[in-house]
Amino acid sequence: MVNDTVGTMMGCELGTRPCEVGLIVDTGTNACYMEEARHVAALDEDRGRTCVSIEWGSFYDEEALGPVLTTFDDALDHESLVPGAQRFEKMIGGLYLGELVRLVLVHLSQHGVLFGGCASPALLSQNSILLEHVAKMEDPATGIAHVHTVLQGLGLSPQASDAELVQRVCMAVCTRAAQLCASALAAVLSRLQHSREQQTLHVAVATGGRVFEWHPRFLCILKETVMLLAPECDVSFIPSVDGGGRGVAMVTAVAARLATHRRILEETLAPFQLSLEQLTAVQAQMREAMIRGLQGESSSLRMLPTYVRATPDGSERGDFLALDLGGTNFRVLLVRVAEGSVQITNQVYSIPEYVAQGSGQKLFDHIVDCIVDFQKRQGLSGQSLPLGFTFSFPCKQLGLDQGILLNWTKGFNASGCEGQDVVYLLREAIRRRQAVELNVVAIVNDTVGTMMSCGYDDPCCEMGLIVGTGTNACYMEELRNVASVPGDSGHMCINMEWGAFGDDGSLSMLGTCFDASVDQASINPGKQRFEKMISGMYLGEIVRHILLHLTSLGVLFRGQKTQCLQTRDIFKTKFLSEIESDSLALRQVRAILEDLGLTLTSDDALMVLEVCQAVSRRAAQLCGAGVAAVVEKIRENRGLQELTVSVGVDGTLYKLHPHFSRLVSVTVRKLAPQCTVTFLQSEDGSGKGAALVTAVACRLTQMACV
Repeated sequence: MVNDTVGTMMGCELGTRPCEVGLIVDTGTNACYMEEARHVAALDEDRGRTCVSIEWGSFYDEEALGPVLTTFDDALDHESLVPGAQRFEKMIGGLYLGELVRLVLVHLSQHGVLFGGCASPALLSQNSILLEHVAKMEDPATGIAHVHTVLQGLGLSPQASDAELVQRVCMAVCTRAAQLCASALAAVLSRLQHSREQQTLHVAVATGGRVFEWHPRFLCILKETVMLLAPECDVSFIPSVDGGGRGVAMVTAVAARLATHRRILEETLAPFQLSLEQLTAVQAQMREAMIRGLQGESSSLRMLPTYVRATPDGSERGDFLALDLGGTNFRVLLVRVAEGSVQITNQVYSIPEYVAQGSGQKLFDHIVDCIVDFQKRQGLSGQSLPLGFTFSFPCKQLGLDQGILLNWTKGFNASGCEGQDVVYLLREAIRRRQAVELNVVAIVNDTVGTMMSCGYDDPCCEMGLIVGTGTNACYMEELRNVASVPGDSGHMCINMEWGAFGDDGSLSMLGTCFDASVDQASINPGKQRFEKMISGMYLGEIVRHILLHLTSLGVLFRGQKTQCLQTRDIFKTKFLSEIESDSLALRQVRAILEDLGLTLTSDDALMVLEVCQAVSRRAAQLCGAGVAAVVEKIRENRGLQELTVSVGVDGTLYKLHPHFSRLVSVTVRKLAPQCTVTFLQSEDGSGKGAALVTAVACRLTQMACV
């Protein structure tokens, strides 16, 4: 069911600017416009727009309308079928303009100004002058002739002066009507301009109704007044085609199209909607893979011992160097651990792509060059401080200062490194540089560093979680369960390398064709399948492939595949975090997408948002299922009915995404109800954590020597 005003707006011919206002001035008057949905309380929606029918004919405000109401308006209202109602409409609508003219003419004749003071019975009859008469009497070319015809039809014999005065009355009544209509329209346009925070609003207004069609000057007066009252709005007035009939057909067609698009969107995103049963299955599969990995059996989880046997106890002291390599940037840090405080000074250095994918010697020489530069900047040249090396790639540790690189991830592919001891490669680069002394104490995974960083402040922190460019987790396992390390008492921090979970095909039931496309285009097809469903490096690509699919079906962007959509990695983690922010209105979402080179409608923007939400929700839920598997294992290891544990977390996706952390927490509560889990955001886990691993190792060494 479609209001005639809405039909007028929808029936507007497509032009260079959006038609977002409909205006009817017929027997009555009304307007509609596209309002931001968040401003319409009845909808309870935050995104998108909705067409609002103002029903402005009933507008009446004593302060606003009082000064322009006349005795003729009051008389007309009194004689109407609904006195006191539709006061605004009775000053504008075509049903009333002729009657207002008649009342003025009667008044003037009674005062001897017109018709020699004589009013005919017909002139005294209600509704004897109609809109059609008024419009013809104002015609610039034939108006005077029409005045004579109309008046003679009313039994009057007008003089030349009478005809001119009657025409002036018609002009006054209709000019006021057009100006009042323009005032209301200007209010609507200004609202649109302010709510969308646009310096200039470019918009089309669809017009319809017999006043527009018949009256020679109404539209012209309306335009002039709107320009005067809303100079910040650039308005085009477009007459409706076929009245509201075409609009009704357009609304019906649009509704059908949107329904089809909605169905396709829901079908496309359905595989991303994970049920509790599916998440429970993921949790169970990860738990099984953990046990097999710890026992040295075939498993997609490597469950690597880190030789970190304790978390900080607060007694650590001293100055330490820390290195952090795990992405496109490399950091060198000076960490001063004092009683109750940790002070950090750091310098960021870039790792160019040609270095990250060149030779291993070139990579480690570059790292040592950065260390030397940092020592000079900090006045540390010649000093040999204990050093912890955060190396955020899969390693098999043979000791605290021995780590065999298993394989590169995150876009690194330096040759001659896989299968080698990373600390040895670093020490060799130090030897080549000469005159540089560095005491490498520990190689630390960034996840372990995150756990240690948070463990300094919270002794309950026994798990580390990274969700950024990649994803991984570590936790404190009972040493008796670690088959590869001798001993039955104490604990051992296990680097799970859970990004590879599912590489054995155990997650195939959750994979989609979009995941397969992203995996196939990656530098390591078939590997890191869990990571490719969770981490920020891949989520944007999954979104892009979904958008390409929807565009090919004509659901998005009018079926036009732009260069933007063809560009790999166009959607970064920051993009996902920004677009899903609750504080953004849909117009801001559109602006973000337009900045990427996309041309889209509000409906397109809303669908892109839903795609992002579905992909990031699945990622958070899978991450939560993994955390639930870990904390449940810790609880059962210790034979506890209830476990209270903290998880140290780092990573841009977890920290910057507006909903990711909450969704992870909610999922953990559902899957591990016997565990009370607190998530602590790490402050510089890769740097501070590496230093604390080194500090704990130094403390334990000193204790062993005593």
